[in-house]
Amino acid sequence: MESLPADWLSLLLLTLVLGMKHGFDADHLATIDGLTRYNSRRNPGLARYCGTLFSLGHGAVVMAIALGVSVVAGQWEVPAWFGTLGALVSIAFLLALGSLNLAAVLRAAPDQMVRPVGLKGRLLGRLGQVSHPALVALVGALFALSFDTLSQAAFFALTATRFGGWQHALALALLFMLGMLLTDGINGLWIARLIARADQVALVASRVMGLVVAGISLLVAAFGLAKMLSPAIDAWSEGKELVFGFVLIGMIALSFVAAVRLARRSVPA
Repeated sequence: MESLPADWLSLLLLTLVLGMKHGFDADHLATIDGLTRYNSRRNPGLARYCGTLFSLGHGAVVMAIALGVSVVAGQWEVPAWFGTLGALVSIAFLLALGSLNLAAVLRAAPDQMVRPVGLKGRLLGRLGQVSHPALVALVGALFALSFDTLSQAAFFALTATRFGGWQHALALALLFMLGMLLTDGINGLWIARLIARADQVALVASRVMGLVVAGISLLVAAFGLAKMLSPAIDAWSEGKELVFGFVLIGMIALSFVAAVRLARRSVPA
C-alpha cells in the first residue's frame, strides 16, 4: 500500500495516478479483452465501450466504500498489520499475473493473437460473456470486491478525513474512478481496433503488449518485495509515489505506441 501525502493537492494528484495505474491491472486488461471480443461479434456497438462501462461499475463500488468508511472513520482505526497484508496480497497477485502473461506470450502460435491473462475473470465464469451495458458495469463492480481495491478505497477515505468529511472522500473516489476511466476506456477502444484489424499488425502489437503487461507486473512485484525486505529501499522510495506512478504510466503508454509502430514495420510493403 502506498503511503499517502499530507497535503490535499498532492493527494488529489496521487489518487488520479493510482486510478490510472489500477486500470492497467492485468485482471482488468484480460476481462476487458474478453468482453470486447465477445461483443465484437454479438454487439459491435457496445464492444468499444466495454472498458468504460467496466471502470464505471468498478468505480461505483470504490465510491460506496469510501463514503461508508468516511462515515465511520471516527470510530475505527486501521490495524498496523493491514498495510502489510495488503502489500503481500498485491505482490502475490502481481507475481502470478506476470508469470501467466509471460507464459501466454511464449505459448502463442505465430498466427495467434496474445490475450492478457487474468485471475478474477476465471472465477466469474460466464459473466465474462455479457452483452448488456448494465451487466458489463456489474462485472466491473464485482471486480472491486477484492482485498486490494477495498483496502485502497478505505485508506483513501481515512486519509480524506484529515481534510474534512465525506465530501473529501467522495472527491478522492471520483478521481480514482476517472483515472480508471482513462486507462480502461482507451484500452477497450484499442482492443476493439485490434480485433477489427485481425492482421499482422494486430498479431505483433498483441505480443508486445503481452510482454509489457508481464514485465510491468513482475517489476512492480519485485520493487514491492524489495521495499518490504530492505528498510533502506523503503526509506529511499518514501515520498516518490507520484514519480513512480507517472513513470509506470509513461512506460505503458509508450509501449502502446511502440507496439503499433513495430507491428507496422513488420508488415511487408
